[in-house]
Amino acid sequence: MLNQNSLARISVFGDSILKGVLYQDGKYEVNRRWQQSFSEDFGIPVENHSRFGNTIQKMMPTLRRICGEPATEPEVALLELGGNDCDYNWGAIAEAPEGMYHCKTAPEQFVASYREAVSLLRQSGREPVALTLPPILSERYLDFICSKGPSREKILEWLGDVNEISLWQRTYSTLVRLVAKEEQVRLIDLQRCFPRDPRDLERLIGPDGIHPSPIGQQLIYDVLCGEARKALAFV
Repeated sequence: MLNQNSLARISVFGDSILKGVLYQDGKYEVNRRWQQSFSEDFGIPVENHSRFGNTIQKMMPTLRRICGEPATEPEVALLELGGNDCDYNWGAIAEAPEGMYHCKTAPEQFVASYREAVSLLRQSGREPVALTLPPILSERYLDFICSKGPSREKILEWLGDVNEISLWQRTYSTLVRLVAKEEQVRLIDLQRCFPRDPRDLERLIGPDGIHPSPIGQQLIYDVLCGEARKALAFV
């Protein structure tokens, strides 16, 4: 069981996943229940710096600012990033599928920045914990993109196979595992806690194909609580 006296705070540096964003009834909303429940269950405050659309580069200024002040009490920092870093400008691709395109953060830059984040947290007296990404549903995500105007046919002309979307997203979880192993960072492997078969994922991922449904969010919360109880990630 978690020794509540050994930890004063949990900080979260992530994107919309750990922000608690849901896509329901054609709009986004934030569900803060997971962090409220965690604080109540474990008696530890959660300071969530996650933002919708965060890439690792967008997150770094916030992390540098916070790490500029050394932690005065034991603190764990959850890093959950990569889902926006691996994304593309689908509108531009649909307009000119013959072009050359790059994702928002190239893999080598993502790794370098992730290592920097780990180093900054450790230097400030905070313990980093890395999280991989929940999986996505490629077909559902492409349908969502194209519902806003871009041509599905043109995107697939560039992409080749719709499943390349989820395969590429998994690559960034692999990069997180790599950094965690090499930097000896504790890892919570969210990706492997979700089923791999898209049919089994359907109830866990929302209508946009990328954000967890309420059931998916509950799974993430259960994983975090389980890790806390095993004292593998929060002590």
